[in-house]
Amino acid sequence: MPVLTVVTEQMLAAVPGGTGRYTAQITAALAAAPPAGWTVRSVTAWHRDLSPARVPGVAGPARLPAGRRVLHELWRRGLPPRVRGDRVHACTPLAPARSAGLVVTVHDAVPWTHPETLTPRGVGWHREIIARSVRHARALVVPSEAVADDLAGIFPQAADRLVVIPHGVSALPVPPDAADRRRRLALPAGGYLLTVATREPRKGLDVLLAALGALDTGAAGAAVPLVVVGQAGWGGVDVRAEAARAGVPAAALHLLGRVDDADLAAVLDGATALVAPSRSEGFGLPVLEAFAAGVPVISSDAPALVEVAGGAAVIVRREDPAALAGAIEALLADPERQAAMAARGRERAAGYSWAAAAEALWAVHLG
Repeated sequence: MPVLTVVTEQMLAAVPGGTGRYTAQITAALAAAPPAGWTVRSVTAWHRDLSPARVPGVAGPARLPAGRRVLHELWRRGLPPRVRGDRVHACTPLAPARSAGLVVTVHDAVPWTHPETLTPRGVGWHREIIARSVRHARALVVPSEAVADDLAGIFPQAADRLVVIPHGVSALPVPPDAADRRRRLALPAGGYLLTVATREPRKGLDVLLAALGALDTGAAGAAVPLVVVGQAGWGGVDVRAEAARAGVPAAALHLLGRVDDADLAAVLDGATALVAPSRSEGFGLPVLEAFAAGVPVISSDAPALVEVAGGAAVIVRREDPAALAGAIEALLADPERQAAMAARGRERAAGYSWAAAAEALWAVHLG
């Protein structure tokens, strides 16, 4: 019986982020509808607790004989451990040294387009291991035309092996106790702005906070509350310190860290709008999840975000707090526009599914 082996190490990362969500969702979707006779198994680095990487319908994960840091270095150099399977899918650039049957998902070209938003070590590692995949993988899957264009410019020799497969949108049904969950999280009852992002420089949280500090709050002087969902990443982004510098009151800032899907659905249900101020993205899952939840979106003009939004979001220039403040003020003042944007967003999200992404990915592996 032929086997597709999926590298699901990102699910065990300290900060799984959007790539961790992709790994979990695409692996489950691959296993839910395999071609006749095929099975799906997963592998990770050696960890004591593998439970966060278990996926329904997927055998494993099997532990490779190397811890996470060692595995990163071994595969960067093209060394074992090998990964068994008739086909192998790496859900991130962390991919084994293998030529036959390997497909790698590359989520963005940030190590080349915005290296200043990563650590120097991260830039070097990503550039080297992606270049290795360009030499050896039979295909490179990317989530957007924007990423395909960037990588084709960097690696013209791989242009004919770049395959665009957009992500799906995760089902986040509003739980019956959504209001109770928001109270437990100490969120404002009257609505709030929401951003969902790892707290690191690339996500543009400093721009959003500067915009909030510049808002015209009117005679009442009430600050617009901001809810931030996402773990702290690298780069020393101190959101509270940034807020203080921007003049955003501490009481208006709600840092939730990582939340489970039920809490995220409740948080989305109470949001007036989602703001995605990123400097660069490969796709933009939070935008799509907000669309599906009927939450209006204000997004930066990062090409992948514009592509995913498809005209259903308000788009503002990157690195422009004044423009972002103006967009926020205009949307908050116009409930009719909010309702129209919610409807357009739901329509846009309906065109994305993990099942469709998995079907396209199976076609790449078996084509």
